[in-house]
Amino acid sequence: MRGPVAGRYASALYELASEEKVLPKQKSKVDKVEEELKAVRQVIEENDNLQNLLYHPQITSTAKKETLDKLFKGRISNVTGNFLALLVDRRREMYFPDIVDEYIALANAGRNIVETQVVSAVELNDKEKDGLRKILGTLAGQKVQISFAVDPSLIGGVVVRMGDKIIDGSVKTRLASMKESLKAIS
Repeated sequence: MRGPVAGRYASALYELASEEKVLPKQKSKVDKVEEELKAVRQVIEENDNLQNLLYHPQITSTAKKETLDKLFKGRISNVTGNFLALLVDRRREMYFPDIVDEYIALANAGRNIVETQVVSAVELNDKEKDGLRKILGTLAGQKVQISFAVDPSLIGGVVVRMGDKIIDGSVKTRLASMKESLKAIS
C-alpha cells in the first residue's frame, strides 16, 4: 500500500507546486518544495523523539500539527506546511519518507533528469566517472544524476541502475551465469 499512497500524495503536491508562478530568477516552487521536504525528512530521521510523536497512533493530530508548526513555522512555505498538516489529518504521516522519494522522482522527471546509481567493485577515478556520465547521459537521452558506490563482492565491472532499468556488467554475475550454463551441460 505504501507505493500507491505515496504516489498519489506526491503527485498531488507536485501538481500544486507546478501550478505556482514564480518571478524570473527565482527558484521554482517545485525546487523549493523539494528542498523543504528533504529538510523536514532529515529533521524527522535525526530525531527519535519526533518520530515517536509523529508515528504514534494514540497522539492526537492536533498535538502532532502543533509540534510540526513549532518546529517548522517560518522555515518552510505554506504549501509544504499545509501538506504536512494534511498528512497528519489523514493519518498518512508514516508515508512521509516514501512521499518525499516519489516527489523527488516526479520533480526529476519534470526536469528531464534520471537518477542513476553506479556500483563498482573498486573506487572509480574522476576520469572514469566522467566517462560514465557521458555514456549514460547519451544512453538515457537525458541528464543523469549519478551516485557512485563500491561493492567489492562484484569482483570486477559495474552495475548501473537507471530509473527502473538495470545494466549488470559485473564479473560476479558473469560467473554465476557461467556456473548455470555448466550445470545445464552436465
